[in-house]
Amino acid sequence: MKHAAWLLLAACGAAQAVFDCDIGGQHVNPANGSTTAGKTGLMRCKDRDSGLLQREQELRAGQFMGLVRFYENGRLQKEHSVNTQGNMQGRAREFGPDGKVLFEGEYENGSLRGLARRFHPNGQLRRVSFHAADGDREPQAAAEFTTQGRLGDLRCGAKAQLAPAFDDARSCGFGGAPSSAELFHERGHMQARGTWLQGQRIRFDRLDEQGQIRQSEEVDGPRRIEREFGANGVKRRERERVVTGREIRSERLQEFSERGSLAREQKWAEGRMVSDNQFYLNGQPRRSTEWSWNDRIATISEKEFHDDGGTATTSRWTEQRGQRTPVGSHLRFNTARRQVGERIYDQNGRLTRERAWDDAGNLVRDDEVFEDGSRKAFSR
Repeated sequence: MKHAAWLLLAACGAAQAVFDCDIGGQHVNPANGSTTAGKTGLMRCKDRDSGLLQREQELRAGQFMGLVRFYENGRLQKEHSVNTQGNMQGRAREFGPDGKVLFEGEYENGSLRGLARRFHPNGQLRRVSFHAADGDREPQAAAEFTTQGRLGDLRCGAKAQLAPAFDDARSCGFGGAPSSAELFHERGHMQARGTWLQGQRIRFDRLDEQGQIRQSEEVDGPRRIEREFGANGVKRRERERVVTGREIRSERLQEFSERGSLAREQKWAEGRMVSDNQFYLNGQPRRSTEWSWNDRIATISEKEFHDDGGTATTSRWTEQRGQRTPVGSHLRFNTARRQVGERIYDQNGRLTRERAWDDAGNLVRDDEVFEDGSRKAFSR
């Protein structure tokens, strides 16, 4: 009798592995339902070339349900059970080449629920997570560990859920007082440290390999402050945001030079930009921009400065749907703070008059500008 064969593409996609399957010594082909119809028992599939067991799967009255096992090089690699829908149900485990458990968890119709554990090959706990029975793939709480057993990452839930594998009641601040924890990299250095209260992370610092803080975050109710630092420890960026429900709004953003001096500061109100100030390295203002809003139309006042703090230009604009239009009088000043230029725009952004002065303050040009761009000396 010719053996039924099950052909599967190998992981590399190049070669084909041929599996011979049977139930109680009777050959079947899982890809051909007529060979498994009505059968009950454990289907075993072996690699034809090596004779090594590759898979075991339970059938009940011709339907694949119940126990499933996968093997690699003849050793048990994974085992779980499936329900009538073909989804994972109940206990599931994964194993390393030496037979040590690498994963164990419980499934409910294809989704993890309750505590799940992953282990390093040396047997140390790698990750413990808690999953709700609502089908959400993201865990409600989780803790990760290095091969040396040190805490590497922590995600707290709304309540303590990781015991007995991990004491998140203490580490996540459910005892009524803030609790701090240090997080370590696999190479051994501390990579972060944080503080939690009632499961909420209220402070978090990320460190480089030299122990310098590179990023930090503070949370006070709905307000968040995020900071970034250079390798020399100098603060380079600070952002303040407010969280309202699912909405996150920026309120302030500061950028700093390598020396730590303020280089730029932006502010928002109700999600709209209201000011943007830039500075020279000597601390003097470089540019100042302010927005005032009327519905969706913004009026913008802008100033540029010389590096001694003196005004270089002033201008006004209106902005709608990202389009800026110049309006009113736009002025230019020299380093002696004398006015040397003026452009006047109408409400439609058309240049109507242009004047210029020399450095001594003498008027050298006063033009009326027409719609076609032509000019003539302005007459009163």
